[in-house]
Amino acid sequence: MAYEAMTLAGLARHLSRQPDEKIQWKHVWEFLEEYRWELAERRAELLAEEPPPTGDPRWDALLGALAEHLASEVDCAPPDWTRSRVLATPWFPSSLPSKRMEALVWAPAAFRKHGVYLSAHDLEAA
Repeated sequence: MAYEAMTLAGLARHLSRQPDEKIQWKHVWEFLEEYRWELAERRAELLAEEPPPTGDPRWDALLGALAEHLASEVDCAPPDWTRSRVLATPWFPSSLPSKRMEALVWAPAAFRKHGVYLSAHDLEAA
């Protein structure tokens, strides 16, 4: 079997099957690592398919924010499915006051738009 990079739809399936938030984040970081290693011309394919609902609107919004953010990095329009994945109440994944403040200052525009406050530094460190 040949290697295939994880898609956002595949990530959503991992998130929905895993109740442990630490492991869910490990899946997010794994997706980002695989995405970065993928050929530039294939990256948009990893974002295109609409992810199934995870069962948690926060993770669904994060997937939308992630797709929009990554698409903007390669100067592409975000997939249409990202539009509906917006939280009414902002989500700060970290409960640490210092990380929350960092997220307020450094959250990428796509993440702020979707109501997910995660620092760009956290995305780069993944």
